[in-house]
Amino acid sequence: MTLAVTFPGQGSQAVGMGASLIEGSAAAKAVFDEVDEALGEKLSDLIANGPEEALTLTANAQPALMAVSIAALRALEEKGFELSENASFVAGHSLGEYSALCAAGTFSVTDAAKLLRIRGNAMQDAVPVGKGGMAAIIGLEQSDVDAVCAEVSEAGVCQIANDNGGGQLVISGDKAAVEKATELASEKGAKRALMLPVSAPFHSALMAPAAEAMEQALAEVAMNDPVVPLVANVLASPVSDAGAIRTHLVEQVTGRVRWAESVQWMGQNGVTQLMEVGSGKVLSGLARRINRDMKSINVGSMDDLDKAMEAIA
Repeated sequence: MTLAVTFPGQGSQAVGMGASLIEGSAAAKAVFDEVDEALGEKLSDLIANGPEEALTLTANAQPALMAVSIAALRALEEKGFELSENASFVAGHSLGEYSALCAAGTFSVTDAAKLLRIRGNAMQDAVPVGKGGMAAIIGLEQSDVDAVCAEVSEAGVCQIANDNGGGQLVISGDKAAVEKATELASEKGAKRALMLPVSAPFHSALMAPAAEAMEQALAEVAMNDPVVPLVANVLASPVSDAGAIRTHLVEQVTGRVRWAESVQWMGQNGVTQLMEVGSGKVLSGLARRINRDMKSINVGSMDDLDKAMEAIA
């Protein structure tokens, strides 16, 4: 059995996530305390009590999801799990890369929280509200969706933002272009093509101001080589050098999240089990669609810990 540990991205947040970890694990509670101190506010209260609208804001959701993921990992470590001994790779979906890198020792919890707050604000501020949009296209090949994006380019930026596997692609860019692309995709035989309720056109060229902000922020942060390689979103292959990772994190803001290819690469290189650490089970669901032979384990609460340790024994 070869294990890869994965970390969820935006959309997995929920009010009350991680509550059992705070109650049941001193190491997990310490993560929430450190994130609160890093941000100079009680993000842990917002995670615990909401309101949901505030938790869903990009600037809050990103550090909050990282906090829950790392808290769950620390609780698992109290049971004897050790990333460098038990896992061959880490990977994270979009902001989840920061959780993965924090888990692998590239960033401290404090730096990861501060970087994700900067990232969330920068991504939200990069494009005026209402100008950008994202849509899910289901049932078309990637080459067909690329062709659709090219066809609507006169209306503005439109590109594939996420390849989530199972025939689900997400496009992002100028709202007018994305709306036009959804209509065109339906005409070309997409099973579904629908606009998504998101606040900004993530992972598109319109995020260039946010990429500049992250380049500056990352340049000022100490980064270590990860203790296990990161399967990077923009590469869909592993990277172990902190300097290269810094570059790829900047590219990731405007680049495609190649999640299906990342999971496929791991399966082709010996990974038989994925452990999703943090809130929700989104990545486990995607993994089933991408590689049915790969087993998934979830670690998001105290109840999950013993089952996870048994699964990897």
